[in-house]
This record gives sequence, structure tokens and C-alpha cells, in this order.
Amino acid sequence: MAAKTTSSGLENPLGPGLFRFLKELKAHNERAWFLEHKARYETEAREPMLRLIAAFSGPLASLSRHFIADPRPSGGSMFRIYRDTRFAKDKTPYKTHVAAHFPHRAMLAGGVHGPGFYLHLEPGGSFAGGGLWHPDPDSLIKVRQAIAAKPAAWKALRKSGLEIEGDALKRVPQGFDPAHPCAEDLKLKDFYTSVGFTNAEVLASDFVDQVAAACRQASPLVAFLCKALDLPW
Repeated sequence: MAAKTTSSGLENPLGPGLFRFLKELKAHNERAWFLEHKARYETEAREPMLRLIAAFSGPLASLSRHFIADPRPSGGSMFRIYRDTRFAKDKTPYKTHVAAHFPHRAMLAGGVHGPGFYLHLEPGGSFAGGGLWHPDPDSLIKVRQAIAAKPAAWKALRKSGLEIEGDALKRVPQGFDPAHPCAEDLKLKDFYTSVGFTNAEVLASDFVDQVAAACRQASPLVAFLCKALDLPW
């Protein structure tokens, strides 16, 4: 399929084969089927996703030079298709989505558990955004301390229209005032925001621009989190 570009010059290498493959993988999530169709995974999912990651490096750098879009096929931004089933009740061997993370350079070892941006492609469930997911205890405390110390800055994020999501405690954690004006957000264990995409939007010529816009929308939250963790923005 011919690459699709927009006036910005950003190519969208994704084609309809991506969603066809993922739908079929969901229906036949077993090793024998995947091995038989691995060439399709390579040409319709993996390679287009790696090209998209490469195309996104420019827009990401315009948000902040401290985040990485790494198109290497191994050890880069793209997640492996193979599920870790060691401790999971669901023993199906493959993920039925493709995804990429764009981590902060200073927290490469932290991977998805440091502040960054994220792209998830799945039939009927695609989205992009940014934030902090499942941070380590020290990072979580620092973010909560920053919210407690700078309620005006945090409220400004909320008032900007960002929908901040994440798992939360039932009570304000020990050491923080239950009557604090941001008490509900002090309960959060994750801090992220996202924008959803339809299948048609994912396959549109301007999709890389759409991903950039979603990450730009999330950037005030990511900037706040970086400052809370003493990371450059």
C-alpha cells in the first residue's frame, strides 16, 4: 500500500492490514496460527509501526528534546507482541494490539514506569497520550508532594480540560491532609491522560499529526510530572 502523507510531510505507514491482522490474531491467539502468519505480522504490523515511530521523532522533539522515539526493532520504543504469561490467568501467548512508548532519556531504565508518552493501536480501542503509569514508591511520593505543595499549578491542569486518569486509593494516603483542596488527586496511583482514535482516524493520512496533537495535549501533565521528579523538561 502506498504511503500516505499530509502537507506537514509526515508519512502514515499504517494500512488496513494492521487491523485485519489484529482481529484475526484475537480470534486465533495460539502459537501455531501466529507462526503460520508471522510474515503478515512483520509486514502489516511491526514494520509499519516502526516506520511510524521513526516519523514521530520530529514531532516528539518539538515537544521536548528529552523524550525518545526509538525505531529499533529490538529494545526500542515498540513493545513486543509476546505476552508475559508467567503470573497471568490469561495464558494466550500474544497481545492483540501493538503499542509504543516514548520515555524520558533520564529514565530509560524505568521504561513505562517513568514519565513519558504512549501510543496504543487496537481495533476499536486506539489511543495516544502521556503521563506516569505505575510509578515506583519514591516517584509516587514525589508527585503527591508536588501536588500538595503546588495546588494552584495542579488545579490549572484540571481547569485546562485534561482528564487525568489512573487507579486510585480509597483514602488520602498517610502523611497528606484529607482536607487538602486536591485530596481526590492525592489518592491517585497513576497520572495519565489520553485521546482516543477511531480505526478510520488511525488509517488517515494525518495520523502522525493526530498523535502529535494528542501528546501535545498531554504535555502540560508530563511537564508537571517531570518537574516533580527533578527531570528536565
